[in-house]
Amino acid sequence: NSCGHCKSLAPEYEKAAAELSSHDPPIVLAKYDASDEANRALATQYEIQGFPTIKILRDGGKKVQDYNGPREADGIVAYLKKQVGPASPEIKSKEDAANLIDEKKIFVVGIFPEASGEKFENYLTLAEKLRAEINFAHTVDAKLLPRGGPVDKPTLRLLKAFDELFVDFEDFQVDAMEKFIAEASIPVVTVFDNDPNNNEYVNKFFDGTNSEALLFVNFSSELEAFKSKYNDVAKLYKGEGVSFRLGDVEAGEGAFEYFGLKPEQAPLIVIMGTDDQKYLKDHVEPDAIAAWLKDYKDGKLKPYVKSQPIPETNDEPVKVVVRDTLQDMVFNSGKNVLLEFYAPWCGHCKKLAPILDEVAVSLESDPDVLIAELDATRNDLPKDQFDVQGFPTMYFKSASGKLSQYDGDRTKEAIIEFIEKNRDKPVQSDSAKTIQRRMNYRGLWDTVHWWWM
Repeated sequence: NSCGHCKSLAPEYEKAAAELSSHDPPIVLAKYDASDEANRALATQYEIQGFPTIKILRDGGKKVQDYNGPREADGIVAYLKKQVGPASPEIKSKEDAANLIDEKKIFVVGIFPEASGEKFENYLTLAEKLRAEINFAHTVDAKLLPRGGPVDKPTLRLLKAFDELFVDFEDFQVDAMEKFIAEASIPVVTVFDNDPNNNEYVNKFFDGTNSEALLFVNFSSELEAFKSKYNDVAKLYKGEGVSFRLGDVEAGEGAFEYFGLKPEQAPLIVIMGTDDQKYLKDHVEPDAIAAWLKDYKDGKLKPYVKSQPIPETNDEPVKVVVRDTLQDMVFNSGKNVLLEFYAPWCGHCKKLAPILDEVAVSLESDPDVLIAELDATRNDLPKDQFDVQGFPTMYFKSASGKLSQYDGDRTKEAIIEFIEKNRDKPVQSDSAKTIQRRMNYRGLWDTVHWWWM
């Protein structure tokens, strides 16, 4: 009853169920309450992790598939209609090909001298697995297809509306075919602008496993200067683990916010590595892209770390930490530091804020304790030190450097009790140690001088 997404889905699901009930053959939509104790066994059987979850069951429940389609009635109907009938219909004529193949979308055709054998069975397995995302068909005659020539052995042909228009593949291992389709379905350069027709390719771009290079330019004034050079670089690195995207600055507001960048830094190129490291070249020139990409592949670039500007004033009880001050304010401070990682939109963080203020005010006179906060949406975190999976997340760094996550109650009393229990004596920085050593020497000299007097 408390699931908002379930409540939003319910009327759409009912509409889809009503329409699909008259489909031939009927497509049955059912539902059950997985939070009901009587249904727990069923929820466990189907590994239900969140709500709402939709599963597609075939052959009396022997075949189970996740539903990853739309959540509105028309989308649900269209998606499920694709699940009915063969995953790969046969093309027997040019008329069949014209009716089945949408030349504006990705379409995969298995070409087989005869519809039997291990390769054909592997192909059908793949078509069944990917039928919700990709359209499939098979034929014995490649001449019936709109693109590509005749073949004399089993061939997987991917038809597309960009780049080379079709690609043939001959390895019929299921994993190999799936990888081929994933890579061939993305343009050499994916265009990101306000054209909704490009959304499909943009989504595939971000769902991939490659490093991602994103070039942002002003399409109205800079596109022609960059387009051919960028395409040449993308072709050069095709198959080497880097995907390329070309974005319009005007459509890139979300990306700029995510990376902590400003439009005035464009034209710029940023790479997101598979290890979550980022690399940035702003105010880039067209002729400099190839050399910069080579430096990236050679491991010569220094990672870019996103940080908010350092605050000009920081005199509130709860101190503001940004990525560029994290080392000095937390790790090198020699203090006991409670650090909250928050998101501005997080309701639980907003509830915690006045409590942390009270904690900070209570401990304000203690020079060895610091209460601080960091906006985790606008600053990159060292993931080898902080595991932030949700908000708010709090870590405590003792004066001696011990780091621990706070999982206690979010009350003033519980937090202060935790700090007092886990705090250490302050650790002096190197400069403080030097001053103290000089004071000790001066004290020793005064003692000796007094004794001789």
